[in-house]
Amino acid sequence: MVTSVTSLGKNGLYDWVIQRATAVILGVYFLCMMGFLIANPDLTFDKWQAYMTSTYMRIFTLIALVSMAAHAWVGLWTISTDYLTTRQLGAAGTFLRIAFQAVCALVTVVYVVWGIQILWGI
Repeated sequence: MVTSVTSLGKNGLYDWVIQRATAVILGVYFLCMMGFLIANPDLTFDKWQAYMTSTYMRIFTLIALVSMAAHAWVGLWTISTDYLTTRQLGAAGTFLRIAFQAVCALVTVVYVVWGIQILWGI
């Protein structure tokens, strides 16, 4: 069993639950967005802006944004621990894994902060 401080969960089961829970949240968000688009075939910017700036939609979008970040992190962490190993890459495996995880963490944080700035207009 591979455990690390870079894993979101305490073990593989927690990561699996995080992955599935965030997938459900993202699926519901997608269905909500598609439902709105289908229900409004004559969509205008004013309708879209009113919908997206409502408090409940901003909160739901924020939850979806954080869920997407957690979902992506668990997936990328799993890939890095499975394929960037010393067994497969030799001595450089550990360095590559840590570098890959650092870049992924940085990009994820930047996207979440950027998304919050766009969403809330901070």
